[in-house]
Amino acid sequence: MANLVIDIGNTYAKIAVFKQNEVVFTNRYQEPDIKTISDLLQKYSVNRTIISTVKKEKGEWETVLKDKTRLIYFNADMTTGINNHYLTPKTLGLDRLAGVVGANYLYPQKNNLVIDGGTCITYDYVDAGANYLGGSISPGLKMRYKALNYYTGALPLLNEDAGFNNTTGNDTQSAITSGVQNGIKYELEGFIESYQHDKNELNIILTGGDSIFFDTLLKNSIFAPYIKIEPQLVLKGLNAAIQKHND
Repeated sequence: MANLVIDIGNTYAKIAVFKQNEVVFTNRYQEPDIKTISDLLQKYSVNRTIISTVKKEKGEWETVLKDKTRLIYFNADMTTGINNHYLTPKTLGLDRLAGVVGANYLYPQKNNLVIDGGTCITYDYVDAGANYLGGSISPGLKMRYKALNYYTGALPLLNEDAGFNNTTGNDTQSAITSGVQNGIKYELEGFIESYQHDKNELNIILTGGDSIFFDTLLKNSIFAPYIKIEPQLVLKGLNAAIQKHND
């Protein structure tokens, strides 16, 4: 038997199938459909499903899951092993909560800083005692490039350049690239240093669509030995939550 885990964001729905803690299938879709869901249920003998979603409306495919599996919706009360000290837990993004749940599940009794590089960059810290106090949200990589183009009259819209490693830009394009990418690099290093201060050990867990790019930015830093890449961290956190919920 298997667990179906679905994380629905503003742009994509990320889907994974777990057998115990092993990912046996993963993909992302603009919108799941009944055929896709039905095929997964049959192929992997799914009996439990968890959905985390930012959307209020429900799709017809969710009725299939309700009829054929034990379906639960991830919510702010499913802290699954962590002590959530966030002052407004109902407003905490479910992807952020699932991320710290996943970090604490994968690396228990460790200090974990989760850095999720998506539309926004989020920083969330859970200590070795499984205490979560909160974190930070800043504009993401693509958002910064788009903002420079949108809010000015002359600056072009650029994409990230993984090969760029200069501090100073000597033309408009390289100046933008330097400002955006070095700005994120120094931001990452600053946040990591602030959390690492006076800690014996700190796992730096990179996740989200830009996690590999962030790893490139940090590859020559003093923090590189502590970095762990977990592209499926949110999905793993949701899988931990459904296992705990059904125990």
